[in-house]
Amino acid sequence: MQIPFHSSPSSSLGIEWELQLVDRDTRQLTSGAAEILHELSPDAEHATAKHELLQSTVEVITGVCSTVREATADLAATIALVQPFATARGLGLMCAGTHPVTQWQTQQISVNPRYAKLIEDMQWLARRLQIFGVHVHVGVRSPDKAMAMVNALSAYIPHFLALTASSPYWKGGDTGLASARSKIFEGLPTAGLPQQLTDWAEFEGYMATLIRTGTIESIKEVWWDIRPHPTYGTVELRIADGLPTIAEVGMVAALSQCLVDTFDREIDKGYTLPVPKRWVLQENKWRAARYGLDADIIVGEDGVRPVRAALRELAQDMRPAAERLGCVEELAMVDRVLDGGASYQRQRAVAAASGGDLSAVVDSLLAEFEAGSPIYLPVRPTTSVVGDQGVAGASA
Repeated sequence: MQIPFHSSPSSSLGIEWELQLVDRDTRQLTSGAAEILHELSPDAEHATAKHELLQSTVEVITGVCSTVREATADLAATIALVQPFATARGLGLMCAGTHPVTQWQTQQISVNPRYAKLIEDMQWLARRLQIFGVHVHVGVRSPDKAMAMVNALSAYIPHFLALTASSPYWKGGDTGLASARSKIFEGLPTAGLPQQLTDWAEFEGYMATLIRTGTIESIKEVWWDIRPHPTYGTVELRIADGLPTIAEVGMVAALSQCLVDTFDREIDKGYTLPVPKRWVLQENKWRAARYGLDADIIVGEDGVRPVRAALRELAQDMRPAAERLGCVEELAMVDRVLDGGASYQRQRAVAAASGGDLSAVVDSLLAEFEAGSPIYLPVRPTTSVVGDQGVAGASA
Protein backbone atom coordinates (compact mmCIF):
# COMPACT_ATOMS: atom_id res chain seq x y z
CA MET A 1 0.00 0.00 0.00
CA GLN A 2 1.50 3.31 -1.06
CA ILE A 3 0.62 6.45 0.89
CA PRO A 4 1.83 9.61 -0.88
CA PHE A 5 3.42 12.16 1.45
CA HIS A 6 3.06 15.70 0.14
CA SER A 7 6.30 17.07 1.49
CA SER A 8 6.52 20.65 2.75
CA PRO A 9 9.48 22.77 1.65
CA SER A 10 9.90 24.33 5.09
CA SER A 11 8.78 24.09 8.72
CA SER A 12 5.41 25.62 7.88
CA LEU A 13 2.72 25.78 10.50
CA GLY A 14 -0.98 25.04 10.89
CA ILE A 15 -3.12 25.03 14.05
CA GLU A 16 -6.50 23.52 14.94
CA TRP A 17 -8.27 24.80 18.08
CA GLU A 18 -11.45 23.12 19.35
CA LEU A 19 -13.70 25.71 21.02
CA GLN A 20 -16.61 25.12 23.37
CA LEU A 21 -19.99 26.85 22.98
CA VAL A 22 -21.25 27.68 26.47
CA ASP A 23 -24.58 29.13 27.55
CA ARG A 24 -23.67 32.26 29.49
CA ASP A 25 -26.60 31.83 31.89
CA THR A 26 -26.39 28.13 32.70
CA ARG A 27 -22.63 27.76 31.98
CA GLN A 28 -23.41 24.45 30.24
CA LEU A 29 -22.09 23.25 26.91
CA THR A 30 -24.86 24.07 24.44
CA SER A 31 -25.50 23.09 20.83
CA GLY A 32 -25.27 25.86 18.28
CA ALA A 33 -22.47 24.98 15.89
CA ALA A 34 -24.74 23.95 13.02
CA GLU A 35 -26.67 27.23 13.09
CA ILE A 36 -23.60 29.40 13.63
CA LEU A 37 -21.61 27.78 10.83
CA HIS A 38 -24.57 27.94 8.44
CA GLU A 39 -25.03 31.65 9.09
CA LEU A 40 -21.31 32.21 8.77
CA SER A 41 -21.17 30.43 5.39
CA PRO A 42 -24.65 29.55 4.02
CA ASP A 43 -23.60 28.01 0.72
CA ALA A 44 -20.51 25.94 1.54
CA GLU A 45 -18.33 24.72 4.39
CA HIS A 46 -16.35 27.61 5.81
CA ALA A 47 -12.62 27.42 5.11
CA THR A 48 -11.43 28.01 8.68
CA ALA A 49 -14.42 27.28 10.98
CA LYS A 50 -15.58 23.67 11.09
CA HIS A 51 -17.93 21.19 12.73
CA GLU A 52 -16.57 18.73 15.26
CA LEU A 53 -18.07 15.62 16.90
CA LEU A 54 -20.33 17.60 19.25
CA GLN A 55 -22.77 20.28 18.16
CA SER A 56 -21.47 22.36 21.07
CA THR A 57 -18.04 22.63 19.40
CA VAL A 58 -16.64 24.86 16.69
CA GLU A 59 -13.15 24.08 15.47
CA VAL A 60 -11.15 27.02 14.14
CA ILE A 61 -8.18 26.23 11.89
CA THR A 62 -5.49 28.19 10.14
CA GLY A 63 -4.26 28.04 6.61
CA VAL A 64 -0.62 27.19 5.90
CA CYS A 65 1.42 29.76 7.82
CA SER A 66 5.11 30.59 8.02
CA THR A 67 5.26 31.93 11.58
CA VAL A 68 3.50 31.48 14.87
CA ARG A 69 2.42 35.11 14.81
CA GLU A 70 0.82 34.64 11.41
CA ALA A 71 -0.96 31.49 12.63
CA THR A 72 -2.38 33.06 15.81
CA ALA A 73 -3.52 36.10 13.82
CA ASP A 74 -5.28 33.70 11.44
CA LEU A 75 -7.06 32.03 14.38
CA ALA A 76 -8.03 35.39 15.86
CA ALA A 77 -9.53 36.52 12.55
CA THR A 78 -11.76 33.43 12.37
CA ILE A 79 -12.82 33.80 15.99
CA ALA A 80 -13.81 37.40 15.27
CA LEU A 81 -16.12 36.08 12.56
CA VAL A 82 -17.66 33.36 14.73
CA GLN A 83 -18.08 35.35 17.93
CA PRO A 84 -20.98 37.65 16.90
CA PHE A 85 -23.09 34.67 15.84
CA ALA A 86 -22.41 32.95 19.16
CA THR A 87 -23.15 36.11 21.13
CA ALA A 88 -26.46 36.53 19.34
CA ARG A 89 -27.49 33.13 20.77
CA GLY A 90 -26.33 33.91 24.30
CA LEU A 91 -23.32 31.66 23.86
CA GLY A 92 -19.75 32.32 24.89
CA LEU A 93 -16.59 30.79 23.48
CA MET A 94 -14.01 29.11 25.69
CA CYS A 95 -11.63 26.19 25.72
CA ALA A 96 -10.25 23.63 28.16
CA GLY A 97 -9.53 19.93 27.81
CA THR A 98 -12.92 19.14 29.35
CA HIS A 99 -15.95 21.14 30.43
CA PRO A 100 -16.01 21.34 34.24
CA VAL A 101 -19.68 20.47 34.81
CA THR A 102 -21.58 19.37 31.69
CA GLN A 103 -22.67 15.73 31.48
CA TRP A 104 -21.62 14.15 28.19
CA GLN A 105 -24.96 12.29 27.97
CA THR A 106 -26.70 15.64 27.32
CA GLN A 107 -24.72 16.45 24.19
CA GLN A 108 -25.91 16.15 20.60
CA ILE A 109 -23.70 14.60 17.93
CA SER A 110 -23.06 16.58 14.75
CA VAL A 111 -24.88 15.31 11.66
CA ASN A 112 -22.10 13.74 9.63
CA PRO A 113 -21.69 10.16 8.33
CA ARG A 114 -18.16 10.05 9.68
CA TYR A 115 -19.31 10.85 13.22
CA ALA A 116 -22.27 8.47 12.95
CA LYS A 117 -19.91 5.65 12.02
CA LEU A 118 -17.53 6.53 14.86
CA ILE A 119 -20.40 6.32 17.36
CA GLU A 120 -21.68 3.06 15.86
CA ASP A 121 -18.23 1.45 15.92
CA MET A 122 -16.96 2.71 19.26
CA GLN A 123 -20.23 3.10 21.19
CA TRP A 124 -19.65 4.39 24.75
CA LEU A 125 -15.98 5.08 24.09
CA ALA A 126 -16.95 7.64 21.43
CA ARG A 127 -20.14 8.97 23.02
CA ARG A 128 -18.21 10.25 26.02
CA LEU A 129 -15.66 12.18 23.91
CA GLN A 130 -16.69 15.51 25.39
CA ILE A 131 -13.06 16.59 25.20
CA PHE A 132 -11.19 19.38 23.45
CA GLY A 133 -7.66 19.83 22.17
CA VAL A 134 -5.16 21.88 20.23
CA HIS A 135 -3.42 20.26 17.25
CA VAL A 136 -0.29 21.72 15.68
CA HIS A 137 0.95 20.75 12.21
CA VAL A 138 4.56 21.45 11.27
CA GLY A 139 5.78 20.95 7.71
CA VAL A 140 8.36 18.25 6.98
CA ARG A 141 10.42 17.83 3.82
CA SER A 142 10.28 14.04 3.42
CA PRO A 143 8.25 11.07 4.70
CA ASP A 144 11.25 9.31 6.26
CA LYS A 145 12.09 12.50 8.14
CA ALA A 146 8.49 12.56 9.37
CA MET A 147 8.74 9.08 10.87
CA ALA A 148 12.07 9.85 12.54
CA MET A 149 10.54 13.00 14.01
CA VAL A 150 7.42 11.22 15.30
CA ASN A 151 9.68 8.85 17.23
CA ALA A 152 11.93 11.60 18.60
CA LEU A 153 9.08 13.98 19.43
CA SER A 154 7.34 11.30 21.48
CA ALA A 155 9.95 11.82 24.20
CA TYR A 156 8.41 15.28 24.72
CA ILE A 157 4.84 14.08 25.19
CA PRO A 158 5.04 14.59 28.99
CA HIS A 159 6.48 18.08 28.49
CA PHE A 160 3.62 19.16 26.22
CA LEU A 161 0.98 17.46 28.35
CA ALA A 162 2.17 18.91 31.65
CA LEU A 163 2.42 22.39 30.15
CA THR A 164 -1.06 22.31 28.60
CA ALA A 165 -2.99 20.20 31.11
CA SER A 166 -6.39 21.83 31.48
CA SER A 167 -8.86 19.07 32.32
CA PRO A 168 -8.95 18.44 36.07
CA TYR A 169 -12.77 18.31 36.16
CA TRP A 170 -15.19 15.82 34.64
CA LYS A 171 -18.97 15.91 34.98
CA GLY A 172 -18.86 18.22 38.00
CA GLY A 173 -16.14 16.47 39.99
CA ASP A 174 -12.41 16.75 40.46
CA THR A 175 -10.73 13.76 38.82
CA GLY A 176 -7.50 14.14 40.75
CA LEU A 177 -5.71 14.39 37.41
CA ALA A 178 -4.17 17.36 35.68
CA SER A 179 -5.33 16.01 32.31
CA ALA A 180 -8.39 13.77 32.37
CA ARG A 181 -8.81 14.40 28.64
CA SER A 182 -5.67 12.47 27.75
CA LYS A 183 -6.91 9.37 29.57
CA ILE A 184 -10.43 9.60 28.11
CA PHE A 185 -9.09 9.85 24.58
CA GLU A 186 -6.80 6.86 25.11
CA GLY A 187 -9.93 4.74 25.34
CA LEU A 188 -10.14 4.65 21.55
CA PRO A 189 -8.18 1.65 20.24
CA THR A 190 -6.14 3.65 17.71
CA ALA A 191 -5.46 6.66 19.95
CA GLY A 192 -2.64 7.33 22.40
CA LEU A 193 1.08 6.84 21.99
CA PRO A 194 2.34 6.49 18.41
CA GLN A 195 3.65 3.18 17.14
CA GLN A 196 7.42 3.23 16.80
CA LEU A 197 8.03 2.61 13.10
CA THR A 198 11.43 2.86 11.47
CA ASP A 199 10.60 4.48 8.14
CA TRP A 200 7.81 5.39 5.70
CA ALA A 201 7.70 1.92 4.16
CA GLU A 202 7.02 0.39 7.57
CA PHE A 203 4.32 3.03 8.21
CA GLU A 204 2.67 2.12 4.88
CA GLY A 205 2.83 -1.57 5.75
CA TYR A 206 1.36 -1.01 9.20
CA MET A 207 -1.53 1.05 7.84
CA ALA A 208 -2.16 -1.55 5.13
CA THR A 209 -2.45 -4.22 7.82
CA LEU A 210 -4.92 -2.15 9.84
CA ILE A 211 -7.08 -1.60 6.77
CA ARG A 212 -6.82 -5.18 5.53
CA THR A 213 -7.86 -6.57 8.91
CA GLY A 214 -10.81 -4.19 9.25
CA THR A 215 -9.35 -2.27 12.19
CA ILE A 216 -9.73 1.02 10.29
CA GLU A 217 -11.15 2.09 6.95
CA SER A 218 -8.69 4.94 6.41
CA ILE A 219 -5.56 6.30 8.03
CA LYS A 220 -7.62 9.25 9.27
CA GLU A 221 -8.91 6.89 11.97
CA VAL A 222 -5.49 6.66 13.61
CA TRP A 223 -5.44 9.33 16.32
CA TRP A 224 -1.97 9.06 17.81
CA ASP A 225 -0.67 11.76 20.15
CA ILE A 226 1.86 12.55 17.41
CA ARG A 227 1.35 11.34 13.86
CA PRO A 228 2.50 12.01 10.31
CA HIS A 229 -0.14 13.67 8.15
CA PRO A 230 0.52 12.60 4.55
CA THR A 231 -2.02 14.93 2.93
CA TYR A 232 -0.57 18.05 4.51
CA GLY A 233 3.05 16.89 4.52
CA THR A 234 3.35 17.53 8.25
CA VAL A 235 4.01 16.05 11.62
CA GLU A 236 0.89 16.66 13.71
CA LEU A 237 1.24 17.08 17.47
CA ARG A 238 -2.14 16.22 19.02
CA ILE A 239 -1.11 15.74 22.64
CA ALA A 240 -2.04 19.20 24.00
CA ASP A 241 -5.18 19.65 26.07
CA GLY A 242 -7.52 22.38 24.91
CA LEU A 243 -5.98 25.71 25.89
CA PRO A 244 -7.99 28.64 27.26
CA THR A 245 -5.98 31.45 25.68
CA ILE A 246 -4.50 32.28 22.32
CA ALA A 247 -1.23 33.16 24.04
CA GLU A 248 -0.91 29.54 25.25
CA VAL A 249 -1.86 28.22 21.81
CA GLY A 250 0.98 30.31 20.38
CA MET A 251 3.31 28.88 23.03
CA VAL A 252 2.57 25.29 22.00
CA ALA A 253 2.88 26.17 18.32
CA ALA A 254 6.25 27.81 18.94
CA LEU A 255 7.60 24.86 20.90
CA SER A 256 6.35 22.45 18.23
CA GLN A 257 7.81 24.39 15.32
CA CYS A 258 11.14 24.88 17.07
CA LEU A 259 11.51 21.18 17.86
CA VAL A 260 10.66 20.04 14.33
CA ASP A 261 12.97 22.63 12.77
CA THR A 262 15.79 21.61 15.10
CA PHE A 263 15.31 17.92 14.32
CA ASP A 264 15.23 18.69 10.60
CA ARG A 265 18.61 20.37 10.84
CA GLU A 266 20.07 17.52 12.89
CA ILE A 267 19.00 14.97 10.28
CA ASP A 268 20.59 17.10 7.56
CA LYS A 269 23.84 17.05 9.52
CA GLY A 270 23.79 13.25 9.50
CA TYR A 271 22.59 12.66 13.06
CA THR A 272 20.19 9.83 13.87
CA LEU A 273 17.31 10.99 16.05
CA PRO A 274 16.73 9.01 19.25
CA VAL A 275 13.88 6.53 19.71
CA PRO A 276 12.83 6.46 23.38
CA LYS A 277 11.75 3.23 25.05
CA ARG A 278 7.99 2.73 24.93
CA TRP A 279 7.64 1.83 28.60
CA VAL A 280 9.30 5.13 29.52
CA LEU A 281 6.91 7.03 27.23
CA GLN A 282 3.91 5.30 28.76
CA GLU A 283 4.99 5.97 32.33
CA ASN A 284 5.98 9.58 31.66
CA LYS A 285 2.70 10.33 29.90
CA TRP A 286 0.81 8.96 32.88
CA ARG A 287 2.88 11.03 35.32
CA ALA A 288 2.19 14.21 33.33
CA ALA A 289 -1.53 13.42 33.12
CA ARG A 290 -1.70 12.76 36.86
CA TYR A 291 0.60 15.42 38.31
CA GLY A 292 0.98 18.01 35.54
CA LEU A 293 3.82 20.43 36.21
CA ASP A 294 4.59 18.70 39.51
CA ALA A 295 5.48 15.42 37.79
CA ASP A 296 8.89 13.83 38.01
CA ILE A 297 9.61 12.18 34.67
CA ILE A 298 11.94 9.29 33.95
CA VAL A 299 15.17 10.16 32.19
CA GLY A 300 17.52 7.42 31.10
CA GLU A 301 17.06 3.98 32.60
CA ASP A 302 16.89 4.74 36.29
CA GLY A 303 16.82 8.50 36.86
CA VAL A 304 14.03 11.02 37.34
CA ARG A 305 13.82 14.76 36.85
CA PRO A 306 11.15 17.39 37.59
CA VAL A 307 9.28 18.15 34.39
CA ARG A 308 9.44 21.84 35.34
CA ALA A 309 13.22 21.77 35.12
CA ALA A 310 13.07 19.81 31.87
CA LEU A 311 10.69 22.36 30.36
CA ARG A 312 12.83 25.33 31.36
CA GLU A 313 15.88 23.70 29.83
CA LEU A 314 13.95 22.77 26.68
CA ALA A 315 12.73 26.33 26.20
CA GLN A 316 16.29 27.58 26.61
CA ASP A 317 17.63 24.98 24.16
CA MET A 318 15.00 26.00 21.60
CA ARG A 319 15.91 29.70 21.80
CA PRO A 320 18.20 29.62 18.70
CA ALA A 321 15.44 27.98 16.66
CA ALA A 322 12.94 30.53 17.96
CA GLU A 323 15.21 33.34 16.81
CA ARG A 324 15.41 31.79 13.34
CA LEU A 325 11.66 31.26 13.17
CA GLY A 326 10.59 34.56 14.70
CA CYS A 327 8.77 33.13 17.73
CA VAL A 328 10.97 34.16 20.67
CA GLU A 329 8.11 35.99 22.37
CA GLU A 330 5.73 33.06 22.01
CA LEU A 331 8.31 30.58 23.28
CA ALA A 332 8.90 32.80 26.33
CA MET A 333 5.33 31.97 27.37
CA VAL A 334 6.67 28.61 28.59
CA ASP A 335 8.41 30.32 31.51
CA ARG A 336 5.34 32.47 32.21
CA VAL A 337 3.18 29.36 32.56
CA LEU A 338 5.79 27.60 34.68
CA ASP A 339 5.93 30.62 36.98
CA GLY A 340 2.22 31.40 37.12
CA GLY A 341 0.51 28.07 36.67
CA ALA A 342 -0.94 25.89 33.93
CA SER A 343 -4.67 25.92 33.24
CA TYR A 344 -5.49 22.96 35.51
CA GLN A 345 -3.82 24.84 38.38
CA ARG A 346 -5.63 28.09 37.59
CA GLN A 347 -8.96 26.28 37.44
CA ARG A 348 -8.38 24.63 40.81
CA ALA A 349 -7.33 27.95 42.30
CA VAL A 350 -10.60 29.54 41.15
CA ALA A 351 -12.60 26.61 42.55
CA ALA A 352 -10.82 26.86 45.89
CA ALA A 353 -11.38 30.62 46.07
CA SER A 354 -15.10 30.19 45.32
CA GLY A 355 -15.73 27.42 47.81
CA GLY A 356 -15.79 24.70 45.17
CA ASP A 357 -18.18 26.47 42.79
CA LEU A 358 -17.33 25.11 39.33
CA SER A 359 -19.59 27.70 37.70
CA ALA A 360 -16.91 30.17 38.74
CA VAL A 361 -14.36 28.00 36.91
CA VAL A 362 -16.45 28.23 33.74
CA ASP A 363 -16.63 32.00 34.16
CA SER A 364 -12.85 32.17 34.56
CA LEU A 365 -12.34 30.16 31.36
CA LEU A 366 -14.70 32.46 29.47
CA ALA A 367 -12.82 35.48 30.82
CA GLU A 368 -9.41 34.05 29.92
CA PHE A 369 -10.51 33.30 26.37
CA GLU A 370 -11.70 36.88 25.94
CA ALA A 371 -8.54 38.29 27.53
CA GLY A 372 -6.29 36.17 25.32
CA SER A 373 -3.80 35.35 28.07
CA PRO A 374 -3.91 33.64 31.49
CA ILE A 375 -5.57 35.38 34.42
CA TYR A 376 -4.06 34.64 37.82
CA LEU A 377 -5.72 35.15 41.17
CA PRO A 378 -3.90 37.56 43.53
CA VAL A 379 -3.28 34.69 45.93
CA ARG A 380 -3.31 31.09 44.76
CA PRO A 381 -3.47 28.01 47.00
CA THR A 382 -0.25 26.09 47.43
CA THR A 383 -1.69 22.88 48.86
CA SER A 384 -3.22 19.99 46.98
CA VAL A 385 -6.97 19.69 46.46
CA VAL A 386 -6.57 15.97 45.84
CA GLY A 387 -3.62 13.67 45.64
CA ASP A 388 -0.25 14.06 47.22
CA GLN A 389 1.92 16.08 44.83
CA GLY A 390 0.46 19.56 44.99
CA VAL A 391 -1.87 19.25 41.99
CA ALA A 392 -3.80 22.33 43.07
CA GLY A 393 -0.93 24.46 41.89
CA ALA A 394 2.54 25.29 43.00
CA SER A 395 3.66 28.68 44.14
CA ALA A 396 4.92 31.05 41.46
